[in-house]
Amino acid sequence: MSSVRPSKKTAAPAAPTTAPAEPFTESVDTGFLRTLVGYNARRASLAVIEVFMERMAVYRLKVVDFSVLSLVAHNPGITSRQLCATLNVLPPNLVGLIAALERRGLIERRPHPSDGRAMGVHLTPAGAELTAQAEETAAQLEEDATAGLTAVERKTLIRLLQKVYLPRES
Repeated sequence: MSSVRPSKKTAAPAAPTTAPAEPFTESVDTGFLRTLVGYNARRASLAVIEVFMERMAVYRLKVVDFSVLSLVAHNPGITSRQLCATLNVLPPNLVGLIAALERRGLIERRPHPSDGRAMGVHLTPAGAELTAQAEETAAQLEEDATAGLTAVERKTLIRLLQKVYLPRES
């Protein structure tokens, strides 16, 4: 007996099992996500940070750079340890950031007056000038980014967000 072999033919490509992608026209149900504090806080944060990055580009400042400069401006002589604790930044990450701001001539380290082992961080005159301008820009961009809120609503939002991340007072 002989076996019959089918002839080798090139198989046609399989038809797609789903329709080709069409432009997304239906609305997406975000109902559950919109009930979550984290989702809403993150979405609001992203909206504000986008405006922040655009406006701070002229100063060559990222969010953490601005935060460090502002803390140093309002707390001359603040230590690296205090900066890390306040910003929730790991010490190795802060070392590079401080060094970069120092290279730009915006901050300087000086011996701490009451702790001989620590160095206090201070703004240079150029750092003070840049920080003042950047803080003014930040205040304005916050107003612009939250233009849909009244002044009272903005204060309430800030107070409520702080209740989420600041330690509770007993």
